Amino acid sequence: MWRPAARRTVDLRDLRAARMPIVDSLVPRPSGDQSFEIDRSKNIRQEDELRKSTKKAKVDPLLAVALLRVSTEEQALGMEAQRSAITAWAEHRSITVVRWCEDVGVSGGADLEKRPGLLEALGAVRDQRAGLMVAHKADRIARDVYVSELVKRELRAVGASVALVEGICGDDPFSEMAGTVMDAAARMERRMIAARTKAALGVKKARGEKTGGSIPFGLQLMPDGIHLEPHPVEHPVLVRILALRRAGMGGRRIAATLTAEGHQPRGKAWNHGNLQTMADRRLADGGWA
Repeated sequence: MWRPAARRTVDLRDLRAARMPIVDSLVPRPSGDQSFEIDRSKNIRQEDELRKSTKKAKVDPLLAVALLRVSTEEQALGMEAQRSAITAWAEHRSITVVRWCEDVGVSGGADLEKRPGLLEALGAVRDQRAGLMVAHKADRIARDVYVSELVKRELRAVGASVALVEGICGDDPFSEMAGTVMDAAARMERRMIAARTKAALGVKKARGEKTGGSIPFGLQLMPDGIHLEPHPVEHPVLVRILALRRAGMGGRRIAATLTAEGHQPRGKAWNHGNLQTMADRRLADGGWA
C-alpha cells in the first residue's frame, strides 16, 4: 500500500551555511568600502563624459554658411547673382555669413562625394557652429532627392538647418513636406534637361555634326567648325578596322594586323579594347565609315 514519504525538516541555519559559499563565489567582494566608492565615482564620470559627447553643440542662429553652385564655369554671372541675393537676405535678417563655399562646374545631380563645395559648407557649419546653411534656391544645394536629404540629416545632427533665399524651409511638418516636393521637382527638371540634351545631340549626330568631346577616329572637323568629314589618312584605316571586325576578328587580332600593316594610331600604340568597342559601335550604327 502506497504511503507518502515522511517530511524532512531542514534547519534554516544549515541552508544559509550551504548557500553562503556559492553566493560568495558569484559576487566578488571588494577589500573594503573605499573600492566601491572609487568604482561608483568612475562610472558616474564615464556617464557624464558620454552624455557630453553625445549632446549637440550649441549653434548660433545668426551665423550662416553660404553655398553657391553653377553647372558650368561660364556661368560666372549666375554666381554673382546668387551672392548678391544671399547678401541682401542676410542683411535684412541681421545674419552674418561666416563662410562662402562654391561648386563651380558641378552638376546638381552629382553624388555628395563629388561636391567639394557642398562638403566644405557642411564642414564649415560644424566648425563655425553656424545655425544655418543658406543657398539661393533648393536646386543650388542639390537636384537629387537623396543627396538633399543627406545634407539635411547632416545639418540636423549638429543642430543646424537649411535656409533658402527663394523657397520654403523649416523644421515643421508642412515645410518638410514642401521641401521634399521641391527636391523632387528639381530632380524632374534635371532629368528633363538631360532628355532634351540627348535628343538634340541625336539630331546633330544624324546630321553629321560634331556633338562635343573628341572627334571620332577616321573623321575630321570641316572648316565651318560644325560638320565632320572623312580624314584623308585615318578614314582608310577605319574602313580596314570595320572589315576585320566583320570577318570575326577580336580587338587583339585587329591591333596586331594594323601594326603589321604599318597603320599608325593616334596614340603610341593600338588599344585592342578601344578598337573592338569602336568597331562594334560603328557597326551597330549602320556600319558607316
